[in-house]
Amino acid sequence: DVQLVESGGGSVQPGGSLRLSCVVSGYSSHSHCMGWFRQAPGKEHEGVAAIDSGGVTSYIDSVKGRFSISLDNTKNTLYLDMNSLKPEDTGIYYCAARLSTGCSLSEPDFEYWGQGTQVTVS
Repeated sequence: DVQLVESGGGSVQPGGSLRLSCVVSGYSSHSHCMGWFRQAPGKEHEGVAAIDSGGVTSYIDSVKGRFSISLDNTKNTLYLDMNSLKPEDTGIYYCAARLSTGCSLSEPDFEYWGQGTQVTVS
């Protein structure tokens, strides 16, 4: 069974940095898409960043130049490096996996989800 476990959330002042990690287990697919989503208070899930099995990345406009998604296949771990954090980055961050071809920031495309980790910028 595929499992995703996030860590690394916390509280930080505006302008600060955090690194989120997501350990992935239970699959051996060579075609996949991994992503980070977030949910701010009172808002819907929002796709933040995604990376496919070829290393191609995509980001929402509001985090471009500040966030970086990466995947360490030797550790089965997905990362999200967040810099120059703003209060509007506050929310619960989830990692997600899609075990087939195609990669986007569309929530319905992802099959597996972690439990989420809280990020607070204030």
